[in-house]
Amino acid sequence: MMAILGIFVGILLLVSLFFNCMGVISLYRFPDVYTRLHGATKCTTFGTLFSVFALLLYSLVRFMAVEGESRFMVFFLHVLIAGGVLLISNPTGCHALARAAHRAGILPEPAIVDALEEKEREMKKHKGGVTA
Repeated sequence: MMAILGIFVGILLLVSLFFNCMGVISLYRFPDVYTRLHGATKCTTFGTLFSVFALLLYSLVRFMAVEGESRFMVFFLHVLIAGGVLLISNPTGCHALARAAHRAGILPEPAIVDALEEKEREMKKHKGGVTA
């Protein structure tokens, strides 16, 4: 039983390592701050979730195999909470960094459409006293 658990956990950790490495490579390979943020955030979120799944699987199986030892269930809950926080904070932080870069005037490489700038220009026009 534990050998099979070790194989599954090992596979999940290898997948996690692969995606996290892809996130690091995206920081070097992509041309501008926005694509770098996108690549790094998507890959590291996905990769870290595989680590979370590996830890959840390990702690749940150990909890059931070791006659309900409570430390494994506590570990399970801590990892579950950490995974939830990761799912919320990683994309939120990326969004905040991208918005700050945009407001600082850093444009994407082939900036064809800038929806945020158009929206802000439209809001300024409406706030400027133009009424119908």
